[in-house]
Amino acid sequence: MRNWVQWLCDDFFRKWGFSMQRTVLEAKRLGVYSCHPETTLQDATCRMVARDVSALVVVDPHGYLRGIISRTDLLRAYKSGSDWMAQPVSAVMSADVVTVSPEATLDMVADLLLQDHIHRVVVVEREAGGIVPIAVISDSDFVYHMSKETCEM
Repeated sequence: MRNWVQWLCDDFFRKWGFSMQRTVLEAKRLGVYSCHPETTLQDATCRMVARDVSALVVVDPHGYLRGIISRTDLLRAYKSGSDWMAQPVSAVMSADVVTVSPEATLDMVADLLLQDHIHRVVVVEREAGGIVPIAVISDSDFVYHMSKETCEM
């Protein structure tokens, strides 16, 4: 059963012409901001601030997905102790990352965000050696497009 937020989003997108049936690949430019598991939390913090992003995708030296670190993870590390900046990203990152393929529809992504109470999903392509992140789509992306449509009226 769809809740009122989903109904409101569906109604909004129908009214203003933003198709939730578009695929992630059609709607999102590709690229991720990333770091490695051994990156310090201080460096990860500086990268997030410099790029004005709320998370970094964590990749191994081959570019395969290993996790994600968010502002919330950094705040949790900060609150846990005074030596937080020297810790590696691997100590606080989420290794269990919600992913979608580039063929996933925006509707599917919105459902995942709402159902799993998360802020972003990583768009990935599977290769023989592992999973390669190619984009991140977040609740902020949806809100940006929603506001773009309404503010341009």
